[in-house]
Amino acid sequence: MRLSLIVTGNRPERWVSEGCNEFLKRIPAPYAPEIIELPPSRKHAQNPQLALAEEARQIIRAVRPGARLVVLDERGKAWSTRDLAERWQQWQHQGQDVALVIGGASGCAEQLKADAEVLWSLSALTLPHMIVRLMVIEQLYRAWSLLTGHPYHRD
Repeated sequence: MRLSLIVTGNRPERWVSEGCNEFLKRIPAPYAPEIIELPPSRKHAQNPQLALAEEARQIIRAVRPGARLVVLDERGKAWSTRDLAERWQQWQHQGQDVALVIGGASGCAEQLKADAEVLWSLSALTLPHMIVRLMVIEQLYRAWSLLTGHPYHRD
């Protein structure tokens, strides 16, 4: 099972990159997610629907064939850290690749969300794109620590 985090948007600010890298280096190589950064649509900047469609095409091209598609969306289902850890464990046992998708500034196209196995909400709040990236990576580390008995996660 390979885990990908597909992110549409501009390069993160230094503090976000440093935070993400800190958590990524703590996750052992076989479990660490591959980060795939995709540029936002510039061609259709004046038309949000066309921009979302173009970004969705980029995302689909980045998803490994046969991978489970999990799209982050504020209207999705909220997971606890334990829920994430349990899903991760199931994904590992099933051996199927997983693509976690963070859309661009306007989110993800409706068709991409419809094609997703699940919509995952980090919060009912609208969160800054860069914060979402950092939160997802930290939560992946926390879920890994929970699964392995590492002391980072405390009950």
